Amino acid sequence: MARGADVPDVEGEHDYDVRWPWNHDEPLRPGLTCVFRVKDEARNLPWVLPPMLAAVDHVVLVDNGSTDGTPELAARLAEESGLADRYTGTAYPWRVSRAGSEHLATRPDSVHSLTHFYNWSFSHVRTTYSMKWDGDMALTPDGVGVLRDLAWQLEGSDAVVAVPRHPLVVVDEQTAWIDLGSRFLEPWIYPMGPAYTFVKAFEWEVREFPEGTERVVAPEGLCVEIKWLDADELAHWSPIDDFPPSRVQRKRREQEVDRAIRAGRAGDVEGLHLVEAPPGVHVVDHVLTTWLRQRERPIVRRAARFDV
Repeated sequence: MARGADVPDVEGEHDYDVRWPWNHDEPLRPGLTCVFRVKDEARNLPWVLPPMLAAVDHVVLVDNGSTDGTPELAARLAEESGLADRYTGTAYPWRVSRAGSEHLATRPDSVHSLTHFYNWSFSHVRTTYSMKWDGDMALTPDGVGVLRDLAWQLEGSDAVVAVPRHPLVVVDEQTAWIDLGSRFLEPWIYPMGPAYTFVKAFEWEVREFPEGTERVVAPEGLCVEIKWLDADELAHWSPIDDFPPSRVQRKRREQEVDRAIRAGRAGDVEGLHLVEAPPGVHVVDHVLTTWLRQRERPIVRRAARFDV
């Protein structure tokens, strides 16, 4: 074990042991840090990173072997936003087991484990609150404002926050399908501390929190999850059919939507809505700045609720 390691990895790669700041005389300052774990997200970053830099106190981006220039683009976007002082980029070079059966077969203390990868990534946080976020999740302008307000409202509360997100499948620059037939509700924002680290579950990693923790649910319409019809959006999962439907309902819904759009049957899926952007406006920009804001509330009606 490397000296000072709180969670050593079994491979002995000591630069990737986990060292929690509270065990090493590194006091946490008030604030909210967003942690991205990304691989090949250059296509999404222009919609994802600048709003997040504006919304939180700091961003930590952990690149996991991108080949499309993701880390270089992220650094440039931070610089162009005038918020480079809020940005930290780092890299995790190990192949991480895909969610599902590969994850289940991997030791939680391996550098190849989702659990270890997440704990190592979050060990870079130096604020009292942290936020898990994906490289394809884009905030609306209203979402930026809500996160700014939350950063100071949460201080000292020990609450966790769930942020609803709306999957958006982009067909081309003018056209997309948005899924409002399911409510995807997952806690994303947590206090930092020994009671809020990641542990291994069946299909993926799970962040622990004490029983009785207050749970805050942010409003709908603050975030879209960008998916591209010309990409394999399920590549980071091992076969979904390996696991009972009761545990992977969200992924099965994504699979249903993807197959229906490709087959020209999207109009038959309850809750899917076609969005067409005005000429000269990218459909992602249209959804983020106009379409969601104008949508009647509640945005998601009578939908299946998938909590994580």
